[in-house]
Amino acid sequence: VQLVESGGGLVQAGGSLRLSCAASGISFNIANMGWYRQAPGKEREVVARISTEGATNYADSAEGRIVISRDNAKNTVYLQMDILKPEDTAVYFCNARSVIYGSSYWGQGTQVTVSS
Repeated sequence: VQLVESGGGLVQAGGSLRLSCAASGISFNIANMGWYRQAPGKEREVVARISTEGATNYADSAEGRIVISRDNAKNTVYLQMDILKPEDTAVYFCNARSVIYGSSYWGQGTQVTVSS
């Protein structure tokens, strides 16, 4: 199983980024997907998750600014982030969890840096 994140970078506060996570080696349509982030010195935390049926849930910090979506035809999950804040600075990780086997997989992460 391979999860490859892309789309991170440096952006000014108030700007936007769209992260992508391309999955391979897993039955994507039966995997719950999620985006997590880890800032320096902090634990990894959930940002947003999307189920196989497209149901979503978000961290309080993401509500109203961040949208998770998935394209099962492309085996890809996205994270659209708007009105970015310096506190959004972190490494963002993609996670896939098979609903059949319960196995969980992580990508290598992509750095998001928001300057003030």
